[in-house]
Amino acid sequence: MSKPLNIIFAGTPDFAAQHLAALIDSPHNVVAVYCPPDKPAGRGKKITACQTKQLALAHEIPVIQPLNFKEQADQKALIELKADVMVVVAYGLLLPKVILKAPRLGCINVHGSILPKWRGAAPIQRAVESGDQQTGVTIMQMDEGLDTGDMLLTALCDITEQDTSTSIYQKLAELGPKALLETLSLMAENKHQAIKQDNEQATYATKLDKSEAELNWHLPAKVLHQKLRAYIPWPVAQFTFIDDKTKEHRIRVWQASVVKNSAPVQPGTIIDVDKTGITIATSEQALKLESLQLPNKKAMAVADILNSKANWFKTGQSINGQLR
Repeated sequence: MSKPLNIIFAGTPDFAAQHLAALIDSPHNVVAVYCPPDKPAGRGKKITACQTKQLALAHEIPVIQPLNFKEQADQKALIELKADVMVVVAYGLLLPKVILKAPRLGCINVHGSILPKWRGAAPIQRAVESGDQQTGVTIMQMDEGLDTGDMLLTALCDITEQDTSTSIYQKLAELGPKALLETLSLMAENKHQAIKQDNEQATYATKLDKSEAELNWHLPAKVLHQKLRAYIPWPVAQFTFIDDKTKEHRIRVWQASVVKNSAPVQPGTIIDVDKTGITIATSEQALKLESLQLPNKKAMAVADILNSKANWFKTGQSINGQLR
């Protein structure tokens, strides 16, 4: 590699911090780290620095935390760093044109999908939810659009039927830093090639909403299983159980599997109960619930839940219990 690059890094969560760690360990020089202002976190709402900031301070890298880049003073401060390139990973702030053009080689972003598929806020979750068999990271030259910039490098990984958003997140957190360093090596030698995205092939990964977590038993079991895996660790797929006193209980589903079903019953009907799981009819096949979380409890195997709540889950009744 030719002369190391001077890099501005911008990012917030652990996913970003893992990319910053790779840059710190590389020959490149991280001249500054940008992240949002500290905010309350946890049950105590204590003002807490994000993981990217904590890592930067541990390595004595200057940290800058503008509210946004609307102020000219903030724009000027970044320009005066005279960086070769700005690396953006899950930063959370939109960058105006003046910032995108400030570094010599512009700004690049690590995006958790195979662009142009799944532009937007929740690419990992939407890939799992849709049953995609493959995802990856795209290193992209940033422009003023939403994940519309030219692609510099793409690295791929498979999505198995056991993967959740959590496990894919972990896979991409390992894949992304390697792809980033490879891209920067090419940029340092001016050997990188920019490939335009096909906008006609673009899909958008909208942000997850809590309302999506409610399981609809009229969907095929395969679709429900994909949603369940996509919503881990948040908002977690769930259903409402109504007991004999008409009290509602929100029950989260952490693990399930698709099983065969030929019984002519309504979707949402319990067709089998044993220590391995509670099997629920759907519009196609059935979903066996294997790990559940009752309100104010930890997630437990169904075998443990049946020890105290066997009367809730009986073959032939609705999984929602006593319906109003």
